[in-house]
Amino acid sequence: MKSIKMFEYPNKLNIIFDKLKKFDIKPIFVGGYVRDHFLQIKSKDIDIELYNADNFEQIVEILKEFGNPNIIGKSFGVIKLCIDDLDIDFSLPRLESKVSNGHRGFKVKTFKDLDFKTASKRRDFTINAIGYDVFEKKYLDFYNGINDLKTKKLKFIDKNTFQEDPLRILRAVQFCARFELQIDKELFSTCRDMLDKNLLDELPLERIYKEIKKLLLKSKHPSIGLKLLQDLDIKLFQIDDEKLKNIDYFISFKTTNNKTNLAILLALLYNNSAFNLEKLTNSKSLKNEIYKLLHVAEYFSAKRSTISYNIAKDLNFDILALFLKALHVEDNIINNLESLKPKINGKDLLEKGIEPSKEYSLILQKIYEAQLKGEDTTVVLRNLSQ
Repeated sequence: MKSIKMFEYPNKLNIIFDKLKKFDIKPIFVGGYVRDHFLQIKSKDIDIELYNADNFEQIVEILKEFGNPNIIGKSFGVIKLCIDDLDIDFSLPRLESKVSNGHRGFKVKTFKDLDFKTASKRRDFTINAIGYDVFEKKYLDFYNGINDLKTKKLKFIDKNTFQEDPLRILRAVQFCARFELQIDKELFSTCRDMLDKNLLDELPLERIYKEIKKLLLKSKHPSIGLKLLQDLDIKLFQIDDEKLKNIDYFISFKTTNNKTNLAILLALLYNNSAFNLEKLTNSKSLKNEIYKLLHVAEYFSAKRSTISYNIAKDLNFDILALFLKALHVEDNIINNLESLKPKINGKDLLEKGIEPSKEYSLILQKIYEAQLKGEDTTVVLRNLSQ
């Protein structure tokens, strides 16, 4: 196969490759690192399959010279090696067979003499099955993944093996969003068939959440993936055109803090719909942050007459400003958000001689509501303390 585009990788890896060559072990770059090369996406996560190695232990011994190889999955034949800022996964070619439900229900067997075409057939999509042979300096593309990248198509390699892992449905969705691909008709139909069999129910909550995070945080246009969720009838969110526009708009000015970005993006998704984040994550802190944003959004949309003092006192107004901007709230309102900060707190009540009691929260709420109406809170406080 002719080289289509010169493959680039960190030169510091050549010393490892030279050592492998002495043992007649052939390194082949695989998976996302090769795919991202064609998409011109920089990546520090490198996957390399090693062909013709005697066994797992031989690889560990060879790699010890270059760092501290970490055996993260002997049953999967995977060894992690960190070199400076690079995370490299070395693995042996393997085959997988389905033995139980879920995305982990696979039996894995490694082979010394397995050829790349057979080994790569276990992968999910053609774009992830491209390899690069280091010694022969050529691409290995038995399933036309390079052409699919050019034509912006997402296709599976094998229908039967694809259906064995329900997680691949969500991977298809987030790949279409991240790389702005069009899902192949047969792939779409297969995903629908899997969903009709409720195979997505086999997945643990954290795996679903992980794929949705990638969709939201790694895409220039998350709306592509969210629309695909809607088309596939995956009911994680109530999605409409306005939400899709607001989400893509927020991406245009998102922060460098992914925790903040995720809270805002999920709040945009759950705005004006049932707050059912339990279908996605068990994170109490994330759910609480989203709830606070939605609570205030309802106030500005006149669906709530006031704001809870307990929420206002803990609000992050920088995050709130970004959220309201994504909802196209007027700039003059966003610039005046500081006025929502409670002017009177529990310490002020104590200084006025109001003893702590069960009524504290009611008193603070009453004062805060007066503040929102533009009344003089010091007068309200004085009247309450008399």
